Amino acid sequence: MAQTPITTKTVNEASPELLRSEIDRRIIKIRPMATPVDQISRHARSRHAGSMTVEFYAAEAKPFSTTLSAAVAERATPTPQALNITVANAEAFAPTETIMFDIAADDGKSFTAYISAVQNSTLTIHPTSLNDAGNFYTPAMAKDTKVIRMGRAARELDVQTPIFQSIPVKDSNYCQIFKSQIEQSTIVKLANKEVGWTFSDQEEAAIIDMRQGMERNFLFGSKARLTIPGQSDEVMLTGGIWHQAGRQATYSRGSIAEDELLRICRTAFTGNSGSSRKLLIGGTGFIEQLHMLGAQRILTPSEKTTRWGLDFQEYISKFGTLYILASETFDECGHADDALVIDPEYLTKYSHIPFSAEKLNLRSSGQRNTDAIVITEASCLVLRYPDAHLRIVAQ
Repeated sequence: MAQTPITTKTVNEASPELLRSEIDRRIIKIRPMATPVDQISRHARSRHAGSMTVEFYAAEAKPFSTTLSAAVAERATPTPQALNITVANAEAFAPTETIMFDIAADDGKSFTAYISAVQNSTLTIHPTSLNDAGNFYTPAMAKDTKVIRMGRAARELDVQTPIFQSIPVKDSNYCQIFKSQIEQSTIVKLANKEVGWTFSDQEEAAIIDMRQGMERNFLFGSKARLTIPGQSDEVMLTGGIWHQAGRQATYSRGSIAEDELLRICRTAFTGNSGSSRKLLIGGTGFIEQLHMLGAQRILTPSEKTTRWGLDFQEYISKFGTLYILASETFDECGHADDALVIDPEYLTKYSHIPFSAEKLNLRSSGQRNTDAIVITEASCLVLRYPDAHLRIVAQ
């Protein structure tokens, strides 16, 4: 190895992630509670984006139920003869699977059947329930009767089975170039000041303001790309995760009842194969209504927990645990009474240009007698498995 001193250039060439990680560690210590989503994203999995346009696949959990699209007449046959039924979403099912209907058969047990074929919106099934006469019995079923997917049932000589299919949907987002410039004249730098306000203090204030702007874009931004008339290059705007969430729950504006909160927990934690611990970030109006719920166990100082450098209050339900945090960004963007449930396991940050600071030599170029630094990051957030995340909207 050459006997030369280690420089920033050398470190960047040998280990480009080293300085970037150190910068991120410094950034997350600057007023983390003001920008919770940006804060969490810097702790969560981060990936380098080779382009300003990020393409990713958002996979959804395969549905486990659907409903009948047409009524089914009662019948009884001595053998398990085929019966065609029409359902709202046949893609949730495959041949060799068993299904259960939300209705009782003649023997009082749930009506079940075996699927032998799936074509378009039609399932070919073979009823397995028996009546008192020993015949295979199908009860009369109304339209919209729930159909639940059960396990597969292979024949004795089967070696193979229909392939499990869960096709992810391709989506994209744009990395937005966030910038902030700080300047200090040489005269100001040399002058005596009543307070110890230095160039580093200005940097910190600029980073706070920059992160707050990023937070608003990461949450509620609309994905777009445009060219300003007279300019040759593009401006790319990132899409916020509020719009990426796959599901939505509502509650009565002004006073949230405990049963509504429990219903929200049920929606947030079931049917999406997500984590048992999720984040609830909401406007101050929503958090205030939680406080007014009357159940002291919901938000108490003894239930405070710290994760990702943020202080959360815990709400523990039978469905899962919510880490609750108030965010003034929701208020500023017109969502004071709304909230967003995020599964941190499926929150990913893409960075085309990692957070960096570049010194500008404006003095040598003859522009201004100042010290100048430009802070830059080009990044975006994406939600994988959209159904694992939930918007909560007041009505």
